[in-house]
Amino acid sequence: GKAAPEEEVGVLLCDVGDAGSLATMARQTRVVLNCVGPYRFFGEPVVKACVENGASCIDISGEPQFLEGMYLKYNEKAAEKGVYVVGSCGFDSIPADMGVLYTRDKLKGTLTAVESFLSVKSGPEGLGVHDGTWKSAVYGLADEDNLKKLRKQIGYAPVPVIGAKLKKRRFLFYSPEFKEYCITFMGSDGSVVKRTQRYLHSELQQTPVQYGAYVTLGGLGSVIKLMFVGMLFLLLVKFNFGRKLLTKYPKFFSAGYFTKEGPTQKQMDGTSFTMTFFGEGYSEGQDPQTGKPNVKICTEVKGPEPGYIATPIAMVQAALSLLEDAASLPKKGGVYSPGAAFSKTKLIDRLNKRGVEFSVISKPEV
Repeated sequence: GKAAPEEEVGVLLCDVGDAGSLATMARQTRVVLNCVGPYRFFGEPVVKACVENGASCIDISGEPQFLEGMYLKYNEKAAEKGVYVVGSCGFDSIPADMGVLYTRDKLKGTLTAVESFLSVKSGPEGLGVHDGTWKSAVYGLADEDNLKKLRKQIGYAPVPVIGAKLKKRRFLFYSPEFKEYCITFMGSDGSVVKRTQRYLHSELQQTPVQYGAYVTLGGLGSVIKLMFVGMLFLLLVKFNFGRKLLTKYPKFFSAGYFTKEGPTQKQMDGTSFTMTFFGEGYSEGQDPQTGKPNVKICTEVKGPEPGYIATPIAMVQAALSLLEDAASLPKKGGVYSPGAAFSKTKLIDRLNKRGVEFSVISKPEV
Protein backbone atom coordinates (compact mmCIF):
# COMPACT_ATOMS: atom_id res chain seq x y z
CA GLY A 1 0.00 0.00 0.00
CA LYS A 2 0.98 3.66 -0.27
CA ALA A 3 2.38 5.25 2.87
CA ALA A 4 0.96 8.66 3.76
CA PRO A 5 3.63 11.32 3.22
CA GLU A 6 3.79 12.20 6.92
CA GLU A 7 4.53 8.62 7.97
CA GLU A 8 8.04 8.00 9.22
CA VAL A 9 10.36 6.43 6.69
CA GLY A 10 12.64 4.00 8.49
CA VAL A 11 16.38 3.78 8.01
CA LEU A 12 18.06 0.45 7.46
CA LEU A 13 21.82 0.37 7.69
CA CYS A 14 23.60 -2.08 5.44
CA ASP A 15 27.12 -2.49 4.20
CA VAL A 16 28.30 -3.87 0.86
CA GLY A 17 30.93 -5.78 2.85
CA ASP A 18 28.25 -7.48 4.96
CA ALA A 19 26.16 -9.91 2.88
CA GLY A 20 23.75 -10.57 5.75
CA SER A 21 22.83 -6.90 6.07
CA LEU A 22 22.19 -6.69 2.32
CA ALA A 23 19.98 -9.78 2.38
CA THR A 24 17.94 -8.35 5.27
CA MET A 25 17.41 -5.16 3.28
CA ALA A 26 16.50 -6.95 0.04
CA ARG A 27 13.93 -9.14 1.83
CA GLN A 28 12.04 -6.06 3.03
CA THR A 29 11.50 -4.33 -0.29
CA ARG A 30 10.44 -4.74 -3.89
CA VAL A 31 13.01 -2.43 -5.49
CA VAL A 32 16.48 -1.39 -4.36
CA LEU A 33 17.99 1.78 -5.83
CA ASN A 34 21.74 1.29 -5.61
CA CYS A 35 23.85 4.48 -5.73
CA VAL A 36 27.14 3.11 -4.42
CA GLY A 37 29.90 3.20 -7.05
CA PRO A 38 32.40 2.67 -8.56
CA TYR A 39 30.24 -0.37 -9.19
CA ARG A 40 33.16 -2.51 -10.30
CA PHE A 41 34.24 -2.47 -6.61
CA PHE A 42 30.95 -2.22 -4.73
CA GLY A 43 28.12 -3.20 -7.08
CA GLU A 44 27.94 -6.96 -7.26
CA PRO A 45 27.08 -7.81 -3.61
CA VAL A 46 23.94 -5.65 -3.94
CA VAL A 47 22.82 -7.32 -7.18
CA LYS A 48 23.48 -10.75 -5.67
CA ALA A 49 21.48 -9.98 -2.51
CA CYS A 50 18.57 -8.59 -4.53
CA VAL A 51 18.40 -11.51 -6.95
CA GLU A 52 18.69 -14.13 -4.20
CA ASN A 53 16.04 -12.45 -2.03
CA GLY A 54 13.52 -11.58 -4.72
CA ALA A 55 13.94 -7.79 -4.97
CA SER A 56 14.40 -5.90 -8.21
CA CYS A 57 17.42 -3.63 -8.44
CA ILE A 58 18.24 -0.39 -10.26
CA ASP A 59 21.59 1.36 -10.45
CA ILE A 60 23.16 4.42 -12.08
CA SER A 61 26.35 2.76 -13.29
CA GLY A 62 28.06 3.98 -16.44
CA GLU A 63 30.55 1.12 -16.39
CA PRO A 64 29.97 -1.32 -19.28
CA GLN A 65 32.16 -3.97 -17.71
CA PHE A 66 30.05 -4.05 -14.55
CA LEU A 67 26.75 -3.84 -16.43
CA GLU A 68 27.56 -6.63 -18.86
CA GLY A 69 29.28 -8.69 -16.16
CA MET A 70 26.06 -8.66 -14.14
CA TYR A 71 24.18 -9.80 -17.25
CA LEU A 72 26.52 -12.76 -17.67
CA LYS A 73 26.34 -13.77 -14.00
CA TYR A 74 22.76 -13.02 -12.96
CA ASN A 75 20.48 -12.87 -16.00
CA GLU A 76 19.23 -16.45 -15.71
CA LYS A 77 18.93 -16.35 -11.92
CA ALA A 78 16.95 -13.10 -12.07
CA ALA A 79 14.62 -14.62 -14.67
CA GLU A 80 14.01 -17.63 -12.39
CA LYS A 81 13.20 -15.33 -9.48
CA GLY A 82 11.06 -13.02 -11.62
CA VAL A 83 13.06 -9.92 -10.67
CA TYR A 84 14.39 -7.14 -12.87
CA VAL A 85 17.95 -5.88 -12.58
CA VAL A 86 18.20 -2.69 -14.62
CA GLY A 87 21.58 -0.96 -14.72
CA SER A 88 22.57 2.45 -16.13
CA CYS A 89 19.34 4.20 -15.06
CA GLY A 90 20.93 7.61 -14.52
CA PHE A 91 22.25 10.21 -16.91
CA ASP A 92 24.16 7.16 -18.14
CA SER A 93 22.26 6.00 -20.12
CA ILE A 94 18.53 6.77 -19.91
CA PRO A 95 18.58 9.93 -22.09
CA ALA A 96 20.49 8.12 -24.86
CA ASP A 97 18.75 4.75 -24.66
CA MET A 98 15.20 6.07 -24.29
CA GLY A 99 16.03 8.93 -26.70
CA VAL A 100 16.79 6.45 -29.48
CA LEU A 101 13.48 4.64 -28.80
CA TYR A 102 11.60 7.95 -28.69
CA THR A 103 13.13 8.94 -32.05
CA ARG A 104 12.15 5.55 -33.49
CA ASP A 105 8.57 5.90 -32.26
CA LYS A 106 8.21 9.43 -33.67
CA LEU A 107 9.47 8.61 -37.17
CA LYS A 108 6.76 7.61 -39.64
CA GLY A 109 8.46 4.62 -41.18
CA THR A 110 11.50 2.60 -40.11
CA LEU A 111 14.34 4.26 -38.22
CA THR A 112 17.66 2.64 -39.17
CA ALA A 113 20.38 4.95 -37.81
CA VAL A 114 20.79 7.69 -35.20
CA GLU A 115 23.62 9.92 -34.07
CA SER A 116 23.35 11.77 -30.78
CA PHE A 117 25.21 14.91 -29.76
CA LEU A 118 25.47 15.78 -26.08
CA SER A 119 25.97 19.43 -25.10
CA VAL A 120 26.45 20.33 -21.47
CA LYS A 121 26.07 24.05 -20.82
CA SER A 122 27.31 25.65 -17.64
CA GLY A 123 26.74 29.04 -16.05
CA PRO A 124 29.36 31.57 -14.90
CA GLU A 125 30.45 29.21 -12.09
CA GLY A 126 31.51 26.53 -14.57
CA LEU A 127 31.10 22.74 -14.39
CA GLY A 128 31.83 20.40 -11.53
CA VAL A 129 31.77 16.61 -11.45
CA HIS A 130 32.37 14.35 -8.47
CA ASP A 131 35.56 12.30 -8.47
CA GLY A 132 33.58 9.05 -8.17
CA THR A 133 32.84 9.38 -11.88
CA TRP A 134 36.53 10.13 -12.51
CA LYS A 135 37.54 6.98 -10.62
CA SER A 136 35.13 4.87 -12.66
CA ALA A 137 36.69 6.26 -15.85
CA VAL A 138 40.24 5.63 -14.63
CA TYR A 139 39.59 1.98 -13.78
CA GLY A 140 37.35 1.44 -16.80
CA LEU A 141 39.95 2.58 -19.31
CA ALA A 142 42.70 0.68 -17.52
CA ASP A 143 40.72 -2.51 -17.89
CA GLU A 144 39.51 -2.33 -21.48
CA ASP A 145 41.05 -5.68 -22.43
CA ASN A 146 38.95 -7.48 -19.85
CA LEU A 147 35.78 -5.95 -21.28
CA LYS A 148 36.66 -7.51 -24.66
CA LYS A 149 37.19 -10.88 -22.96
CA LEU A 150 33.88 -10.57 -21.12
CA ARG A 151 32.03 -9.88 -24.37
CA LYS A 152 33.61 -12.96 -25.96
CA GLN A 153 32.46 -14.99 -22.95
CA ILE A 154 28.89 -13.71 -23.26
CA GLY A 155 29.00 -14.54 -26.98
CA TYR A 156 26.56 -11.84 -28.09
CA ALA A 157 24.59 -12.54 -31.25
CA PRO A 158 25.65 -10.04 -33.93
CA VAL A 159 23.14 -7.26 -34.57
CA PRO A 160 22.39 -7.10 -38.31
CA VAL A 161 22.91 -3.78 -40.10
CA ILE A 162 19.60 -2.73 -41.66
CA GLY A 163 19.51 0.29 -43.96
CA ALA A 164 22.47 2.36 -45.11
CA LYS A 165 25.51 1.69 -42.93
CA LEU A 166 26.15 4.45 -40.41
CA LYS A 167 29.64 5.86 -40.97
CA LYS A 168 31.84 5.97 -37.89
CA ARG A 169 33.25 9.47 -37.52
CA ARG A 170 36.80 10.43 -36.64
CA PHE A 171 37.52 10.82 -32.94
CA LEU A 172 37.60 14.61 -33.31
CA PHE A 173 35.63 16.50 -35.97
CA TYR A 174 33.96 19.83 -36.63
CA SER A 175 30.16 19.89 -36.74
CA PRO A 176 28.55 22.45 -39.06
CA GLU A 177 25.17 21.95 -37.30
CA PHE A 178 26.54 23.03 -33.93
CA LYS A 179 29.46 25.14 -35.21
CA GLU A 180 31.58 23.39 -32.61
CA TYR A 181 34.23 20.71 -32.43
CA CYS A 182 32.93 17.31 -31.31
CA ILE A 183 34.46 14.07 -30.10
CA THR A 184 33.26 10.49 -29.78
CA PHE A 185 31.42 10.15 -26.47
CA MET A 186 33.51 7.94 -24.20
CA GLY A 187 30.70 6.94 -21.81
CA SER A 188 28.51 3.85 -21.68
CA ASP A 189 25.75 5.14 -24.01
CA GLY A 190 26.97 3.29 -27.10
CA SER A 191 27.21 -0.08 -25.35
CA VAL A 192 23.87 0.32 -23.55
CA VAL A 193 21.97 1.30 -26.71
CA LYS A 194 23.52 -1.64 -28.54
CA ARG A 195 22.34 -4.07 -25.85
CA THR A 196 18.82 -2.63 -26.05
CA GLN A 197 18.73 -2.86 -29.84
CA ARG A 198 20.02 -6.43 -29.74
CA TYR A 199 17.30 -7.38 -27.25
CA LEU A 200 14.48 -5.67 -29.17
CA HIS A 201 15.66 -7.29 -32.40
CA SER A 202 16.16 -10.83 -31.08
CA GLU A 203 13.20 -10.96 -28.67
CA LEU A 204 10.60 -8.71 -30.36
CA GLN A 205 11.76 -8.85 -34.00
CA GLN A 206 12.07 -5.05 -34.18
CA THR A 207 14.36 -3.40 -36.73
CA PRO A 208 17.67 -2.68 -34.97
CA VAL A 209 18.85 0.94 -35.01
CA GLN A 210 22.52 1.75 -35.60
CA TYR A 211 23.87 4.35 -33.21
CA GLY A 212 26.79 6.73 -32.77
CA ALA A 213 27.32 8.90 -29.66
CA TYR A 214 29.18 12.21 -29.70
CA VAL A 215 29.71 15.20 -27.46
CA THR A 216 30.18 18.85 -28.45
CA LEU A 217 33.29 20.52 -27.05
CA GLY A 218 33.22 24.12 -28.26
CA GLY A 219 35.99 26.04 -29.97
CA LEU A 220 39.66 25.36 -30.55
CA GLY A 221 40.64 26.40 -27.01
CA SER A 222 38.50 23.65 -25.50
CA VAL A 223 39.96 21.12 -27.94
CA ILE A 224 43.55 21.97 -26.98
CA LYS A 225 42.74 21.80 -23.25
CA LEU A 226 41.02 18.46 -23.68
CA MET A 227 43.83 16.99 -25.77
CA PHE A 228 46.30 17.95 -23.08
CA VAL A 229 44.19 16.36 -20.32
CA GLY A 230 43.49 13.33 -22.52
CA MET A 231 47.09 12.63 -23.41
CA LEU A 232 48.19 12.84 -19.79
CA PHE A 233 45.30 10.59 -18.76
CA LEU A 234 46.04 7.90 -21.36
CA LEU A 235 49.71 7.98 -20.45
CA LEU A 236 49.11 7.51 -16.71
CA VAL A 237 46.11 5.18 -16.75
CA LYS A 238 48.18 2.23 -18.02
CA PHE A 239 50.38 2.12 -14.89
CA ASN A 240 49.51 1.35 -11.31
CA PHE A 241 51.35 4.41 -9.95
CA GLY A 242 49.72 6.53 -12.67
CA ARG A 243 46.24 5.39 -11.61
CA LYS A 244 47.14 6.24 -7.99
CA LEU A 245 48.17 9.75 -9.07
CA LEU A 246 45.04 10.24 -11.19
CA THR A 247 42.69 9.18 -8.39
CA LYS A 248 44.58 11.11 -5.70
CA TYR A 249 44.62 14.44 -7.58
CA PRO A 250 41.47 14.44 -9.76
CA LYS A 251 41.21 18.23 -9.86
CA PHE A 252 44.74 18.72 -11.17
CA PHE A 253 44.62 15.99 -13.82
CA SER A 254 41.16 16.94 -15.12
CA ALA A 255 41.96 20.66 -15.43
CA GLY A 256 39.58 21.45 -12.58
CA TYR A 257 36.45 19.57 -13.77
CA PHE A 258 36.49 16.62 -11.37
CA THR A 259 36.76 17.34 -7.65
CA LYS A 260 36.50 15.38 -4.42
CA GLU A 261 33.71 17.75 -3.33
CA GLY A 262 31.67 17.51 -6.54
CA PRO A 263 29.79 20.54 -7.91
CA THR A 264 28.65 23.43 -5.74
CA GLN A 265 24.95 24.28 -5.57
CA LYS A 266 25.61 27.36 -7.75
CA GLN A 267 27.38 25.23 -10.35
CA MET A 268 24.48 22.77 -10.39
CA ASP A 269 21.89 25.53 -10.72
CA GLY A 270 23.72 26.93 -13.74
CA THR A 271 24.22 23.63 -15.56
CA SER A 272 21.94 21.83 -18.03
CA PHE A 273 22.24 19.35 -20.85
CA THR A 274 20.76 18.87 -24.29
CA MET A 275 21.10 15.64 -26.22
CA THR A 276 20.18 16.06 -29.89
CA PHE A 277 19.35 13.02 -32.02
CA PHE A 278 19.65 13.01 -35.81
CA GLY A 279 17.85 9.99 -37.19
CA GLU A 280 17.40 8.62 -40.69
CA GLY A 281 15.31 5.84 -42.09
CA TYR A 282 12.85 4.65 -44.69
CA SER A 283 9.30 5.88 -45.18
CA GLU A 284 6.33 3.55 -44.70
CA GLY A 285 6.19 1.08 -47.56
CA GLN A 286 9.91 1.53 -48.39
CA ASP A 287 12.03 -1.58 -47.89
CA PRO A 288 14.92 -0.63 -45.56
CA GLN A 289 16.97 -3.44 -47.12
CA THR A 290 17.18 -1.61 -50.45
CA GLY A 291 17.99 1.90 -51.58
CA LYS A 292 18.97 5.00 -49.66
CA PRO A 293 17.27 6.33 -46.53
CA ASN A 294 14.56 8.81 -47.55
CA VAL A 295 13.28 10.23 -44.24
CA LYS A 296 15.02 12.17 -41.50
CA ILE A 297 14.05 13.25 -38.03
CA CYS A 298 15.62 15.38 -35.31
CA THR A 299 14.64 15.00 -31.65
CA GLU A 300 16.10 16.11 -28.36
CA VAL A 301 16.23 15.28 -24.69
CA LYS A 302 16.80 18.25 -22.42
CA GLY A 303 17.35 18.29 -18.71
CA PRO A 304 18.95 19.88 -15.67
CA GLU A 305 22.49 19.28 -14.38
CA PRO A 306 23.37 15.68 -15.28
CA GLY A 307 25.08 14.18 -12.24
CA TYR A 308 23.03 15.30 -9.26
CA ILE A 309 19.71 16.50 -10.64
CA ALA A 310 18.92 14.60 -13.86
CA THR A 311 20.38 11.31 -12.59
CA PRO A 312 18.14 10.97 -9.51
CA ILE A 313 15.10 12.05 -11.58
CA ALA A 314 15.87 9.30 -14.11
CA MET A 315 16.57 6.69 -11.45
CA VAL A 316 13.44 7.36 -9.38
CA GLN A 317 11.17 7.43 -12.45
CA ALA A 318 12.70 4.15 -13.64
CA ALA A 319 11.91 2.64 -10.23
CA LEU A 320 8.33 3.94 -10.40
CA SER A 321 8.00 2.42 -13.87
CA LEU A 322 9.16 -0.94 -12.48
CA LEU A 323 6.54 -0.78 -9.74
CA GLU A 324 3.60 0.86 -11.50
CA ASP A 325 3.98 -0.16 -15.16
CA ALA A 326 4.65 -3.79 -14.25
CA ALA A 327 2.24 -5.12 -16.91
CA SER A 328 4.33 -3.44 -19.64
CA LEU A 329 7.69 -4.85 -18.56
CA PRO A 330 9.32 -7.77 -20.41
CA LYS A 331 7.45 -11.00 -19.70
CA LYS A 332 10.24 -12.52 -17.67
CA GLY A 333 12.73 -11.13 -15.17
CA GLY A 334 16.40 -10.76 -15.96
CA VAL A 335 19.25 -8.29 -16.26
CA TYR A 336 18.18 -5.57 -18.68
CA SER A 337 19.34 -2.31 -20.16
CA PRO A 338 16.82 0.55 -19.59
CA GLY A 339 15.41 0.53 -23.14
CA ALA A 340 14.89 -3.23 -23.06
CA ALA A 341 13.08 -3.04 -19.72
CA PHE A 342 11.08 0.13 -20.31
CA SER A 343 10.36 0.38 -24.06
CA LYS A 344 6.63 -0.32 -23.53
CA THR A 345 6.20 1.49 -20.20
CA LYS A 346 5.25 5.11 -19.47
CA LEU A 347 8.84 6.01 -18.51
CA ILE A 348 9.20 8.79 -21.11
CA ASP A 349 5.90 10.41 -20.00
CA ARG A 350 7.07 10.21 -16.41
CA LEU A 351 10.39 11.86 -17.26
CA ASN A 352 8.68 14.59 -19.29
CA LYS A 353 6.62 15.56 -16.24
CA ARG A 354 9.74 15.76 -14.07
CA GLY A 355 11.92 18.01 -16.20
CA VAL A 356 13.81 15.54 -18.39
CA GLU A 357 12.00 16.45 -21.58
CA PHE A 358 11.77 14.54 -24.86
CA SER A 359 10.64 16.46 -27.94
CA VAL A 360 10.62 16.39 -31.73
CA ILE A 361 12.59 19.28 -33.24
CA SER A 362 11.96 18.64 -36.91
CA LYS A 363 10.62 16.06 -39.33
CA PRO A 364 11.57 16.82 -42.92
CA GLU A 365 9.03 15.31 -45.31
CA VAL A 366 9.99 12.49 -47.67
